[in-house]
Amino acid sequence: MYTGKILSRIYGMKRGWCFTPKDFLDLTSPTAIWQTLSRLEKKGTIRRLLRGVYDYPEKNSFLQGYASPDPDRVARAIARSKSWNIVPDGNTALILIGLSTQIPAEWGYLTNGPDSRYDLGNQRIIFRKQPAKDAAGLSRDSAILVQAIKSLGKDAIEEETLRKLGEYLPPGNWDKTFKECRYVTAWILEILKKAAETSRFNGDRQ
Repeated sequence: MYTGKILSRIYGMKRGWCFTPKDFLDLTSPTAIWQTLSRLEKKGTIRRLLRGVYDYPEKNSFLQGYASPDPDRVARAIARSKSWNIVPDGNTALILIGLSTQIPAEWGYLTNGPDSRYDLGNQRIIFRKQPAKDAAGLSRDSAILVQAIKSLGKDAIEEETLRKLGEYLPPGNWDKTFKECRYVTAWILEILKKAAETSRFNGDRQ
């Protein structure tokens, strides 16, 4: 019975979801969870990425196999399992928004947990115990926007950058971000407002 419940949760989260045994503790005992995940891994239903970290792999039709795991999803799964709060650092935020096209060797996160690192194939996930000034207490999307803008700097924001920032959120989500970010550094808030204008302009044209 619990195997079906675990599978239902995995399938319900869809392909690409990364998880740990703790994501199923409300369904059955830790021992039963480990046994079930081990069986599902052996069957090829799920993929083991790190000790205690799995994903429901996305298919890659071009390679006729599975896509590489998403380091950001892996980082979030690790953080959930350890009850850490995490915020992407500036470089990682730029990647998540689409302002950096480089394939990074390192995905960095600020956390209230200890310094730690995890090797994921040829990429590395690094958690740094460091307060996220301006981004602390924000929702994930707002924090990513703030971190990306801080990383770019006040004088490096061009029209194309504003467009990319504006595309990150649907037009209807910006009010929530403004409410959350009302106390961030003034120039960052000003950039957010300009990005929102491009989002609304593009939305009106569609």
